[in-house]
Amino acid sequence: MFFTPLFWHICTRFVYDSDGTFILINLSMEKVNSKDGTVITYNRAGAGHPLIMVDGAFCSSIMGPSIEGVPLFAQHFDVISYDRRGRNESGDTKPYAVEREIEDLDALINVTGGAAYVFGHSSGAALALSATAAGLNITKLALYEPPYYTGNDKIIPADAEEQLKTMIAADKRSDAVKFFLKDLIGIPAIVVFIMRLLPVWKKLKAIAHTTPYDIAILDNFRFPFEKAASIKIPVLLSGGDKSQVMLQHSVQKLAEVMPNSTLKILKGQDHSASMKVIAPVVIEFLK
Repeated sequence: MFFTPLFWHICTRFVYDSDGTFILINLSMEKVNSKDGTVITYNRAGAGHPLIMVDGAFCSSIMGPSIEGVPLFAQHFDVISYDRRGRNESGDTKPYAVEREIEDLDALINVTGGAAYVFGHSSGAALALSATAAGLNITKLALYEPPYYTGNDKIIPADAEEQLKTMIAADKRSDAVKFFLKDLIGIPAIVVFIMRLLPVWKKLKAIAHTTPYDIAILDNFRFPFEKAASIKIPVLLSGGDKSQVMLQHSVQKLAEVMPNSTLKILKGQDHSASMKVIAPVVIEFLK
């Protein structure tokens, strides 16, 4: 499955260094205005070369891989993690366009001094890829399992984005979350049923209005041949050998298309791989 919200955990501000030293990571919330004036909130921690983390669907500063990843990366980099447009305290100026999210990322790059490494996960990896192809000053790019279909995988409904928009407009947030998880991502119905009984469901509903944004960023999961081929900077493509076949195909095909890429398949991992496993691979590549 693309992610497992059941195993997301509460944000921590502490981490042990490799030598056992107890470190306090400062995650003070800051704000920046995007090109259209939308306020984007972000956390900053650590020191070194700037690294921006881009989350996937449903993820934010309070739920998702960045929570585990920031303390790990902050031991090596000046790390920015942020709430993507429409999530938590970040603004959501209408109408939405993928270009606005690219501008959000550009605003954060400017905060760091004008150039940064970027690490993206899932649809956040797709956003990072699109931003790099659009010419943002990203000097190295690390992507974990951007979920593109390569031709022989499950077909997503052509009107998936519109279906989600209709549900959100009717305030059927629970239906939108269920549709995204079960019909688009492929999480088994029984797992979705169990999730609806847990506190995490309320958090997922609160951010459900951003699900059409992820479908737009992914261009309905179509493989981005031209964008990928246009990226010349060093790129790390990583994925798990236990992930869905379509995700493995996506990473492998990107490695074939992107001219300056490195492919790393993580043994025993799937789309919800721990950042404790992913981070060392990303750090080694970025250093």
